[in-house]
Amino acid sequence: MEDFQFIDFARFISAYLPGKIQKITVNAGLTCPNRDGSKGTGGCIYCNNMSFSPDYTATHPPVATQLAKGKEFFARKYPSMKYLAYFQSYTSTHGDIDTILDMYREALNVPDILGLVIGTRPDCMPQRLLNALAEISRERFVMIEYGAESANDSTLQLINRCHSWSDTADAVRRTAQAGIPVGLHLIMGLPGESRADMLHTIDEVNDLPVDIIKCHQLQLIRGTRLANDVQNGTIQISHFTVEEYIDLCCDIIQRLRPGIAIERFVSQSPDHLLISPRWGLKNYQFTDLLRKRLRQRGISHQ
Repeated sequence: MEDFQFIDFARFISAYLPGKIQKITVNAGLTCPNRDGSKGTGGCIYCNNMSFSPDYTATHPPVATQLAKGKEFFARKYPSMKYLAYFQSYTSTHGDIDTILDMYREALNVPDILGLVIGTRPDCMPQRLLNALAEISRERFVMIEYGAESANDSTLQLINRCHSWSDTADAVRRTAQAGIPVGLHLIMGLPGESRADMLHTIDEVNDLPVDIIKCHQLQLIRGTRLANDVQNGTIQISHFTVEEYIDLCCDIIQRLRPGIAIERFVSQSPDHLLISPRWGLKNYQFTDLLRKRLRQRGISHQ
């Protein structure tokens, strides 16, 4: 069997920062251009932000306060832990640039915060902000994670992303040229996408200067437009079994260009919000099953 390998997030981040590193999610109190009317309304059809935002960010108190609460949670078990401020909720570069930069600087002034991970959309990275982040990255760790979701423009239109794959390619190239590590977020199983479509996205990623990707299965979440559309039959979605999704993950690893790290393969929304898939597995249990399948297929993990 041919031996393939993939690099996980711990190995990726160890090339930049020593010791044990944990992200702490920050809600900057911003919105998205497909919510506020800048480009559209309603947001992405699958999105309920509370499915991935910790309770302490719900009212978006000051950045330093959110980070202090996050540190308190993790420090009980890992006293020597260091942290990255993860600006995750909504679009963390959408708004007044000076105000946004002030929030980033506030985060970096918190003790034990070694750097920033900024989650945003590929159409929301003005060059002035990117230049400022490049300056910050000369002294502190900075990574930008773009929500690409798919390389298929028809899919992006269907899910109301209000940006194109060319926007993603442009943002990734500009970020890499600025010397900042860049990640992409991808969703597997979006409406209308076949297995070939999903693997086509991986092929497109391979052609870009991407450092790390984050994949997860499409989750049907209560209170979203997608949940309503599936319920009334307007939209059909794939319903992966665990075995089917694990096989897809193995295909992704084998397809992905060597050197691109993979941060995760699954996401787990709160039980009271999740409609499907309900696999009944914790993330670590899924990872154990994936590693077993990887070994069977001759794929190793670094």
